[in-house]
Amino acid sequence: QVQLVESGGGLVQAGGSLRLSCAASGSISSIQHMGWYRQVPGKQRELVARIFSGGYTNYADSAKGRFTISRDNAKNTVYLQMNSLKPEDTAVYYCNALRLDYNYWGQGTQVTVSS
Repeated sequence: QVQLVESGGGLVQAGGSLRLSCAASGSISSIQHMGWYRQVPGKQRELVARIFSGGYTNYADSAKGRFTISRDNAKNTVYLQMNSLKPEDTAVYYCNALRLDYNYWGQGTQVTVSS
């Protein structure tokens, strides 16, 4: 089992920044990748960014150039630095970990960007 606890969401004005954190605990060995997804009501959850065990990262087109995913292995924590936020970034953001081909999810953190 992997437990994921997110923090860092909130309300910010357009153009502002937020940093999300996701702390992993439990059976964290063999995690293949960790990442962030987001979801708005009535829509499917979508990938924002992922970081693989070897350090490779990939981003949704909407996140490229504005968001940065990183990790601190000593703290078992993944971060999502979000800059130049737009109202369309408003969503619940979920941390995800893939371990042995099983997906684990955090409880979600709300990000609201006002115009």
